Amino acid sequence: MKIYTKTGDAGETGLYGADRVSKAHARVEAYGTVDELNSLIGVARAQLGAGDPLGSDLEALQNALFDVGADLATRPGGRYESNIVRIDARDVALLEATIDRYQAELPELRHFVHPGGTPVAATLHLARAVARRAEREVVRLAAEEEVSHDLRVYLNRLSDLLFVLARTANHRAGVLEEAWQVKRRRES
Repeated sequence: MKIYTKTGDAGETGLYGADRVSKAHARVEAYGTVDELNSLIGVARAQLGAGDPLGSDLEALQNALFDVGADLATRPGGRYESNIVRIDARDVALLEATIDRYQAELPELRHFVHPGGTPVAATLHLARAVARRAEREVVRLAAEEEVSHDLRVYLNRLSDLLFVLARTANHRAGVLEEAWQVKRRRES
């Protein structure tokens, strides 16, 4: 089987269920950003040492992001909707439990911190920023078409989890987080 189909050469792509839309359609932008996010999580996983416990949670996130992408690529009520699993409140609860589990080992956050630290943490901070963009893309899509409320909540929690995972990667490596140094106003 060839990897190229030539069906997208005119600037359109197919949603799951055979609808053809512009590659610039809000739905395509949303699941494309989720795909970018999934790739960044893959970069973070590739930077982990063998057997690092973060790896299994990151792999689970990558699997979940394929579900998110399928959810976004399938319009509600489409003819193949029964073939996919929609993101739901249980998925959100799983993210929240994972956030709580990692948060329990971290020192209390008392200030904004610079994204960075170890290569894994820096990549997870970048993934967090892309997750925020994906969330904005989904909010934009939801203004035009039906999108699950649970999916929007999921993306919001996902960026929180990625932030906590970045902090965890730094904490476990003994790398101190750099605090934002607030610029002081000058006296006139």
